[in-house]
Amino acid sequence: MILDSALEFLKSPRTRLGPYNRCVPKTSPAQPLRPALFLDRDGVLNEDRGYVSRWEDFHWIAGARETVAAFNRAGWLVIVVTNQSGVGRGYYSEADVHALHARMAKDLADIGGRIDAFYHAPQHPDAPVEAYRHPDPPDRKPNPGMILRALSEWPIDREASLLVGDKPSDLEAALRAGVKSVLFTGGDLAQFLRIQALLPT
Repeated sequence: MILDSALEFLKSPRTRLGPYNRCVPKTSPAQPLRPALFLDRDGVLNEDRGYVSRWEDFHWIAGARETVAAFNRAGWLVIVVTNQSGVGRGYYSEADVHALHARMAKDLADIGGRIDAFYHAPQHPDAPVEAYRHPDPPDRKPNPGMILRALSEWPIDREASLLVGDKPSDLEAALRAGVKSVLFTGGDLAQFLRIQALLPT
């Protein structure tokens, strides 16, 4: 299976994996599986203004917070999977990424929304920061590493899950992980998903 072979690759000692910033729950076979909404960050949740790392530069996409809250109410897990090569390029640190994600979480909580986990991929083949240089980073989309890690660490019903991205690389990562996906073309995210009959009611 694609999932099994990819997970074996991710366990390789040669593989560098980016950290997540939420505690991974202790799962058990008895724990019921839930669908997950996988979301790219820049261009889906927030306006992509290029290497966004500070809250003062962060602007929510219209309907993004409402989308997260709607899937929360429907019992879905909501998981962000985002390439962050700005770390590897030395533009900002992983601590900056965590701080921004914490601020996003706080802002979402104000309207009853919640992101269950953030995964980010700081590696890049040409990263000037050696610690983040990798010829083919397994976490960096279009590779499926972040999604596969979430599937192994959370009680996710893969066949019922959905990824929303704004780039072909997002959709390729989802395909390689065996998750359905949709390409967000801009505008109001909640309205876009409603038109696609994908927004929970």
